[in-house]
This record gives sequence, structure tokens and C-alpha cells, in this order.
Amino acid sequence: MAKHHVTTTINGNPVEYLCETRQTLLEVLRDELDMTGTKEGCGTGDCGACSVTLDGRLVCSCLVLGVEAAGKAVGTIEGMAEGGGLHVLQRKFLEHAALQCGICTPGFLVAARSLLEANPDPSEEEVRYWLAGNLCRCTGYQKIIEAVLDAAREMREA
Repeated sequence: MAKHHVTTTINGNPVEYLCETRQTLLEVLRDELDMTGTKEGCGTGDCGACSVTLDGRLVCSCLVLGVEAAGKAVGTIEGMAEGGGLHVLQRKFLEHAALQCGICTPGFLVAARSLLEANPDPSEEEVRYWLAGNLCRCTGYQKIIEAVLDAAREMREA
């Protein structure tokens, strides 16, 4: 099968890759670019484990073709930490013990960052609504919600 040359930006860096027409963005990130932070949970867009941003819009990378990223900006979990330190959301997930096995965690973090960029002062209800597309089978959701609200507070105070 013929491969397509794609030029894009991932986490602010220009990237070029070759991919087949049928390859998902998730497959490209993990298999072609060795960016394994984004996880595959369901492969059908139901769990949110593969959440990334595409031109600032939260998407399930298992539902986006790799060729669709051409000329667009992709944001992944690998681009979240800043200057060698954890992003405040990552730190708060650790402080609140908002993770266990870790399969869903990157997707939750990318989705939460997307929320806080759109709304730096969300209510608990807004956090729950925004993260409703992300499923966790280990922790329950209360600690995740608390971590996001705590991160939002700290980010507003900074």
C-alpha cells in the first residue's frame, strides 16, 4: 500500500512522517513516531484513552486518520510537561492519587488541559461534563475531578 508524506506540528515541533491512508493518528503516533504516551483503550472513540488535541480541539486519535493531521497542530501527553518539570495537572494527579494503572491517565490529562485552556475556572459539574468522554476502570472519578479542580485553582493563582 502506498504511503503518504505528512507534514505537521506535534507539541510545537515540526514533524514529517509517512503513513498509509488507513492508519489512524493513534497508530502513527505510537508505531511510526514512537510517542507511546497516548494509549489505545477501545479503538472506537468510546473511552478517551487516546485523547489528543488537533488544532486545539480535543479528539480521539483512534478516530482520526494520520493523513488528516497534515498541516495541523497536534498536542499529545508528551508535550504537557514544561521545562523539565511536570505540568500542574500532572502534579495534582499525583498529589490526589488520581491514577492507578495509568492507561486512561494520559487521555484524562490532555482532556483536562483542554478544559482549563477553554475555561480556567470550571465548576465541578463542568469538569465532570468535559471529562465524560474519558473512562477509568480503576480509580473511580472523584479523585480525578478533585485533581483538576485543584490544578485550576493553582493555575488561576499563579
